[in-house]
Amino acid sequence: MVSVANTQLKIATFNLFNYLEPPNAYYDFERIYSAEQWVKKQKWIAEYLREYQPDIIGFQEVFSPESLKELVATQGYHYFAFVDQPEVIDDFIYRSPVVAIASRYPIVDVAAVKANAKLAQTLGLADDFCFSRKVVRATIHAPHIGNCDCYVVHFKSKRSMIEVDEINNEWSPEKVIIESLKASVAGGWGSTIQRGSEAALLMIEMIERREATNNPMLLMGDFNNTLTDGVLSHLLTNTLRFVSNIDRDAYLAKYCLNDAWNLFEVALTNEGNEENETSRKVIAPRAPTHYFGTTSSVLDYVLLSCEFDASYHDSLYQVSGYDTYDRHLINPIFDRDGESTDHGIVLITLTLRS
Repeated sequence: MVSVANTQLKIATFNLFNYLEPPNAYYDFERIYSAEQWVKKQKWIAEYLREYQPDIIGFQEVFSPESLKELVATQGYHYFAFVDQPEVIDDFIYRSPVVAIASRYPIVDVAAVKANAKLAQTLGLADDFCFSRKVVRATIHAPHIGNCDCYVVHFKSKRSMIEVDEINNEWSPEKVIIESLKASVAGGWGSTIQRGSEAALLMIEMIERREATNNPMLLMGDFNNTLTDGVLSHLLTNTLRFVSNIDRDAYLAKYCLNDAWNLFEVALTNEGNEENETSRKVIAPRAPTHYFGTTSSVLDYVLLSCEFDASYHDSLYQVSGYDTYDRHLINPIFDRDGESTDHGIVLITLTLRS
C-alpha cells in the first residue's frame, strides 16, 4: 500500500486583539505596550502556533503586519499576505487595523476584494461603498486540492457608527441620555446595515470568482455577529425559490458555503453510521468565541465550499476536528494570558477522504 503524505490540513482564524508594536499606540496615546508586555504577547501567539500547528491562519486586528510576518516566519510560516495598512493619526497613534493571512503552503496570488459598485448602488448603498476592513483573498496551493481561494474578513462591529459628545456642557443629564439613546438606535442599525452588506457583497464576489476559476473556497474571520442572525444568514444560502430541483441539486452546492461546525457534525454522524451504535461519538456543544458581560456568542467562523463536505459525493476532505481555544477566556492565568486576546481561536482539521 502506498502511503499518502499530508493527509491533514489545519485552518485557524485568530483575532489578535490590538497587535501593535511599541512605541506606537492604538486608538489613544496611553495605549502602548511596554517592552515586557510586547514580548509577552508575541510569546503567547508563538506558543499557540507551536502547540496547535495550523497550516493556514487568518488574522484580524493587525496594526503591525510586518512585525507579525517576522513572528510567524519563526514558526515555519514562510508565506504571508496583507492588502492594506492601518490608519495613523498624530504620528504614532494607530486605528483601523487590518487583516492578514499566513500559510505553510505557497500563496500564489493575493488580492483585495472589491465590492461591486453598481450592485451596491442597486441595493441603496453609497456609490463609494467599501468594506470597513479590506478583505484579503489569498490563493493557496494546498496538498491534494491544488489552488484554494482563502478569504479573511473582519466584518463591521456592532459598535454604533454615531458618536455623541457626552461632555457637552449645554446639555442636561436627561438630554445626554436622550441623545445617547438616539445615537445608539440609529448608529447601531447603521453598523448592522454595513455588516450585512459587506457579507452579501463579498458572497457575490466569491460566487463570481468560483464561476471563473472553479477553485475551492474558504472564508474565515471575525464576523462580529452570529451566523444564525438574519443579518449574516445569507452566507449559508443553500436553497432557491422557483428553481427546479434537478438544476438546484446539480449546480447549487458548488457555489454555497457551509459552516465548518455543521460539517464536523455531519462527518461524525457519517462515521457513527458506519460503526455500531455503542461506539458513536458524542459531540460537545459548540463553545463561544467571545464573552461580553454575562453573555457569550460565536463570532469567529470558518466557512467551506463543498470540497470539504463529507456528504458531497466529490469532496476531497472532510472536517475531522473542530477546536475552540478559550482557556485564556474561561480560566485565565495572568502570567500566561495577560497579553493574549479577547476572542477564542477557532481551529478546524481537514482530513483527506479515503
